[in-house]
Amino acid sequence: MPTDLSSHGRILELTPADMTVTVESGLTLGALQQELATHRQWLPIDPPNADALTIHDLLARDLSGPRRFGYGTIREHLIGMKIALADGRVIKSGGKVVKNVAGYDLAKLFIGARGSLGAIVEATFKLRPLPEVERMVGRQVESLDEMKESLRAVLSSELTPVILDVQRSADSHVRANMDERADSAVRAPIGIVLGFAGTRAEVEWQLALAAKLGFQIKASLEHETKFWNDTAPAHRLSVLPSRLTEAITMLGDRPFVARAGNGTIYYRGARVGPAATMPVELMRGVKAAYDPKNLLPEFPS
Repeated sequence: MPTDLSSHGRILELTPADMTVTVESGLTLGALQQELATHRQWLPIDPPNADALTIHDLLARDLSGPRRFGYGTIREHLIGMKIALADGRVIKSGGKVVKNVAGYDLAKLFIGARGSLGAIVEATFKLRPLPEVERMVGRQVESLDEMKESLRAVLSSELTPVILDVQRSADSHVRANMDERADSAVRAPIGIVLGFAGTRAEVEWQLALAAKLGFQIKASLEHETKFWNDTAPAHRLSVLPSRLTEAITMLGDRPFVARAGNGTIYYRGARVGPAATMPVELMRGVKAAYDPKNLLPEFPS
């Protein structure tokens, strides 16, 4: 089984009319997006460092980015896979058409398995048209209560953002909050970023509505770039979106980026909260089925 996929980086089949593409997994996401853009299409996934990220690692690590709120994860765009198992067998799942459902899609177990079950060597994706316009706006809040209320207002409105991020950068000025209640005190300001995509008319309408909710500052994904350019280890918390405020409270002054609509928080500094419990026996059973001789790495902890 190949471990170095750098020589397997071709686009095998691109059908713009059907909005599908089949690629070898050594291709980088950045190179794929660049080619798709010439057809005004894209694979709607935006993890960090796309220019260096291979399709194999994208799938094996189940990566995503800020636009996950509007477009979903990579699982939702994958329609076919070819996988090399530890014993040399090659298995396939799905195909090259969007409507391709037959039985259990067991191959999607390989998404997020970090190479512990086999190597993904080819993948077929359904694509989307590039939006005519994408714009971002933001606001700053001074307390967790204000953050919670602002998010509630967005989610209960007619807005349909593709990005709903909450963030606090490492260089935010530490501020003493006048309100010393534990549930609302924030020592450093928090920013909320909304992103809208679609036709120009759609986006302009949403920007006007967002402004009425306090989102009047022109924004970007600079917070995302800055966070992932830091070399310090990043940790992850996954909570119900309804428990986002509680989780951010635990972080104290730690810098973080949160996908507020999905409940995923990335942060730096000492770990907080209890370790996630994993279905160990189930995972061992899956691995025994695909890799009985245990030749590949263990499941990630």
